Amino acid sequence: MKIEGKVWKFGDDIDTDQILPARYLNTSDPEELAKHCMEDADPSFADNVSESDIIVAGKYFGCGSSREHAPIAIKAVGVSCVIAKNYARIFYRNSFNMGLPILECEDTDAFNTGDRLSVDMETGEIIHLDSGKSYHFKPIPPFMQELIQSGGLMKHISQKIK
Repeated sequence: MKIEGKVWKFGDDIDTDQILPARYLNTSDPEELAKHCMEDADPSFADNVSESDIIVAGKYFGCGSSREHAPIAIKAVGVSCVIAKNYARIFYRNSFNMGLPILECEDTDAFNTGDRLSVDMETGEIIHLDSGKSYHFKPIPPFMQELIQSGGLMKHISQKIK
């Protein structure tokens, strides 16, 4: 699977309240959650992000409260994947359960908002389309790749029991 998209760059310690503020947890509707994605980190994000865009961040993305709403909002707004140096453990698991690809890459400082990237999920390679430079991310375990391809854990399970 290959992904191409424009970068939206965020820093370190982006917590789940910045990804999706707690004031919107009264719904689980993906379309409604998407309207508020990254609202406290960048109020213009949800209005300006395009389908297949990529969030790039520093360390400990998704820290804070453990809620599935955060990766649901990111996926629903059209983001194709998140690339960060590392993730809070529960956010990491919730993202795969929701079918959102998240990648660990130490070189996120090389990317800026507006850059264009190509991500090859099979080879673990990120190509910076503006500079031509290549970067690598930690491979996603095969079972986690199955979750992404299925659209998340629940869809994966329902496909297996049919």
